[in-house]
Amino acid sequence: MSVIVAQSLHIFGLRSRVANNVCYFDEQIIIYPSGNSCVKYHLEQKWQKFIQGSEKSQGMLALAMSPNRRYLAISEIVQEKPTITIYELSSVPCKKRKVLSVFDFPVQEFVSLAFSPDSKYLVAQTGPPESNLAYWMWEKQRTMAIVKADIQNNPVYQVSFNPQDNTQVCITGNGIFKLFRYTEGTLKQTNFQRGEPQNYLSHVWLTEDRVMVGTDTGKLFLFESGDLRWETSIECKEPPSEVEKDDLIEFPTASSPDLSSEMLCEAVGQQQASLPQISAIAAYSKGFACSAGPGVVLLFEKTEEKEGYRENREIRIPQDQRSSDPNQSDKQDVMCMCFSPSEETLLISTSKNQLYIFTMSSTEIIKGEPAHFEYLNFPLHSAAITGLDTCIRKPLVVTCSLDRSVRIWNYETNTLDLYKEYQEEAYAVSLHPTGLYILVGFSDKLRLMNLLIDDIRTFKDFTVRGCRECTFSNGGHLFAAVNGNVIHIYSTTSFENVNNLKGHNGKVRSVIWSADDNKLISCGTDGAVYEWSLLTGKRESECVLKSCSYSGVAISPDAKIIFAVGSDQTLKEISDSSILREVPTFDVTYTAIVVSHSGRMVFTGTSMGTIRSMKYPLPVHKEFNEYQAHAGPVTKMSITCDDQFLLTVSEDGCLLIWKVYDKEGRGLKREKEVGYADEVLITKTDMEEKTQVMLELKTRVEELKMENEYQLRLKDMNYNEKMKELTEKFIQEMESLKTKNQVLKAQKEKQELQYQEQLSELMEKQSREVQDLDDARQQLREFEETKKQIEEDEDREIQEIKIKYERRLREERESNLRLKGETGIMRKKFNSLQKEIEERSNDIETMRMEQQKLQGVIKSLEKDILGLKREIQERDETIQDKEKRIYDLKKKNQELEKFKFVLDYKIKELKKQIEPRENDIKAMKEQIQEMEGELERFHKQNMQLELNITELRQKLKATDREMHKEQQKERDMEALVKRFKTDLHNCVGFIQEPKKLKEGIRELYDKYVQQADMVEIVGVDTDLQQEYTRQREHLERNLATLKKKVVKESEIHRADNVRIMQENVSLIKEINELRRELKVTRTHVHDLQSALGLNRKNKKQGIPDTVPSRELLPSPGVLRLNVEEETERIIEMQRQEIKRLRDQIQGQEQVIALRPLSGGRLPMLEIERSHGTQPQ
Repeated sequence: MSVIVAQSLHIFGLRSRVANNVCYFDEQIIIYPSGNSCVKYHLEQKWQKFIQGSEKSQGMLALAMSPNRRYLAISEIVQEKPTITIYELSSVPCKKRKVLSVFDFPVQEFVSLAFSPDSKYLVAQTGPPESNLAYWMWEKQRTMAIVKADIQNNPVYQVSFNPQDNTQVCITGNGIFKLFRYTEGTLKQTNFQRGEPQNYLSHVWLTEDRVMVGTDTGKLFLFESGDLRWETSIECKEPPSEVEKDDLIEFPTASSPDLSSEMLCEAVGQQQASLPQISAIAAYSKGFACSAGPGVVLLFEKTEEKEGYRENREIRIPQDQRSSDPNQSDKQDVMCMCFSPSEETLLISTSKNQLYIFTMSSTEIIKGEPAHFEYLNFPLHSAAITGLDTCIRKPLVVTCSLDRSVRIWNYETNTLDLYKEYQEEAYAVSLHPTGLYILVGFSDKLRLMNLLIDDIRTFKDFTVRGCRECTFSNGGHLFAAVNGNVIHIYSTTSFENVNNLKGHNGKVRSVIWSADDNKLISCGTDGAVYEWSLLTGKRESECVLKSCSYSGVAISPDAKIIFAVGSDQTLKEISDSSILREVPTFDVTYTAIVVSHSGRMVFTGTSMGTIRSMKYPLPVHKEFNEYQAHAGPVTKMSITCDDQFLLTVSEDGCLLIWKVYDKEGRGLKREKEVGYADEVLITKTDMEEKTQVMLELKTRVEELKMENEYQLRLKDMNYNEKMKELTEKFIQEMESLKTKNQVLKAQKEKQELQYQEQLSELMEKQSREVQDLDDARQQLREFEETKKQIEEDEDREIQEIKIKYERRLREERESNLRLKGETGIMRKKFNSLQKEIEERSNDIETMRMEQQKLQGVIKSLEKDILGLKREIQERDETIQDKEKRIYDLKKKNQELEKFKFVLDYKIKELKKQIEPRENDIKAMKEQIQEMEGELERFHKQNMQLELNITELRQKLKATDREMHKEQQKERDMEALVKRFKTDLHNCVGFIQEPKKLKEGIRELYDKYVQQADMVEIVGVDTDLQQEYTRQREHLERNLATLKKKVVKESEIHRADNVRIMQENVSLIKEINELRRELKVTRTHVHDLQSALGLNRKNKKQGIPDTVPSRELLPSPGVLRLNVEEETERIIEMQRQEIKRLRDQIQGQEQVIALRPLSGGRLPMLEIERSHGTQPQ
């Protein structure tokens, strides 16, 4: 067995073609077939438990729940043989109690099952052509009786037991309504059909002798003890606003003229166009419910006056506004219906695989309004599911189906988040990794859609017709769409057709992306598996096997191994264009395959609807786990990004969620877990509409509050008036009762006197009767003697009478047997009447309880009224307190306004004083900015000129070097030419001697024109040229780096200059402050001198006055001189500091040795300094 284990968690779907496909286990748990299993579903807690179907089952045909709700019988086809499996529901998990698979009569399939009232017997009806009815004691697997139900090969739809009798069975079918009774080991028919045969679709037992039967022409028949007692026709119902309800339906006798053939023919002629099919009937304590055409269920109740039923309520399946055609969405045939054990809810299943529920209490609360069913949970798929996909950022799964719908499910909460139906069939679907967009392939085009908070809205259409496969890349930036045998690659952001992958000769059945989105794997019906490169758009590898039509492909996480399944019943492992291994499937065909993201698990789906799990590397032998999953071939499989859940869909329209474990039961978790995103998309218009609706609702709530308050006041007034009337009425009744009590006391006294008189008369009468008894005793003795004589005579007569009456007794016994049959019938009628009496008494009790409840409500309302009055008084007091507080606050507000006016005036005055100073500051700032801008311009010009000078100097040096080289070459050539001339002159001396001349010429040639020398010269020239170019490139590179360094250094020096300039500005400010202080001291000295002069004039002595003046004059002069010296000393120190900083800047520039730094800034400072020194 495999180490990998998959456990089914939840299934979305219903198999509506299974007979009796919905039943209650208890008040909160229902059982219904889904996939290849039965599901126990809790209505409140929303959990599911699975009753797995038999191994190698080909699908269920019928269900039956025992009356004691302990057993469930399932009819299946297992390996082409009919089987009935009985499960014990009380055990957890449900266990198989018995399996009936060997039969001693011919059978192809069991179409209907039923348990007896005591759950000991089981009856099953086979389909045509056998049409046998089998009766079992199922625990002992003993066949009690078999009978052929029909000999004309008509279909039989339903079989059932009498709810009070184990021996009576009813079957209905096309032209078949038969009652059988089990007696003496055989099933005997107890009724005989009269009149024209009908197509009886359904039936239900109302009592132990009454059966209600429905037909395909909208007729209801009531049979009592096998005889027809009543019939009626149901017309197709219009919407509730146009239909009159609560029509009384009476039960006429068999001899009533209502059953005449003429009237029936007229009714059929008038209603032929609008006759609904009564496909399901269910009984409950007050009557019964039946289907009345597509999407309509009628409730009938017993009438009180006569023996009859009346139509009490019409319940409709609501229209689905998300459907492509809402007017037709409710046109669904009701396949099965059942009431809960307490009869509080009604559950139905429809032909579109939907489950609806209705609360019966709502029929009593709102009888005037139209009633509608509600979805049991949410709408399900009604046709084969063709597409499936999951995403990374959200726990969502998307499916599409041939029912033209797209649905978004949440596999964590097991709910349906979104769904929408369209005009065209949806073949393929893919979910973006973010979970915010989907790609759907319809029959006419490919659509990219946004998943909004409450809608699926088309965003972009692509002209890809009949797209059977589409998928987003793992990164979400690309998606692939298949059109026949061509794979189109589109960009998700720009919507451009990036590439078209052509190569398949048949239809492409499956495509999958590699983990890094660089590769795409495809397989098709032509037997080819291709590996495409998205960078080049070409095939990287291929594996073609024309004898196999591939249906699914998967890839390992490292993109080295490809897994493919197809029609040849093998699982292929492909790598580098070759098949590494072929694993047999053991007589089944794999239709889908998926590999986990960890690469350790492989899951496959089969054409039988089963799921297989195996570990990688793939096993050679039969080492895998197989699970019963679906009732049709698996179409798609997917595994979530964390390898926690497996998702499978099938042609049976079901979505199944599996939990993946290892053999020890531990979950297979990935290394990293990332939380799911909660973001949703919503359009701006929808948001504005919702806010508008919220505002409207708020206003509406306020209006309703006002209305409710007004209504409460009116009710208070009405209740007060009623209370006054009741108190007056009770007082009057008390007075009348007092008078009645006095009258009764008087009557009591009169009667006491009468009874005393009668008692005295009776005593006298008794004494007379005692005397008479004594006389009677004497007569008795005489009578005894005569009695003996008479007895002897009578014995003889008795013998004669005994013989006579024994004959009569035999006759009476025969008549008594006949009367017993009549009394049995009368007893049944009496029991039914007694039940009705009990129901009426129960209704009376409920009405009394309701009256008591209403009285309690009245008392509570009175208490509420008193509380509200107290609350009104308290609120009036608080309102008065708040009004006083408001008056005080108004006074304070007036005083504050006065203070505000005064403060505003002061603020205006201060602003007028500040404005001239601000203007001066602004002018000075503008002047500083202009000077800084001028300084920057000069600095840039100097930098550019210095760079140009350095470049020109370098070029000049290079040209000088080249010129020196050329001059040297020229001198070398001149020396060579001189030597050649001298040698040639010497050679010309032998002009008269040819041999010597020839040798001389040869020597000249060897000396000056040798091949090796020429090659060497040329080589030297080329080497020099290369060395020259290399040196030049090296110098240019150095020049570029030096330029960059110069730029950087210039930036640094510019920052230093700016800093120095700021320091100079601060120094200038200090100088200005010192000047102001100097000016102040000068004025102070002048004031002191003037004061001394006045003192000198006031003194009377002339000559001595001059001496002190001479003595006193030096002190202010000394003071003034010290201040001036101090300021001059400070200015001198500042000049030295500026000079030191200038020398430091020049030293840094000399270290760089590339350019002399521009001194354009410092002269400006000298100008400023000169301006600053002028006032001195």
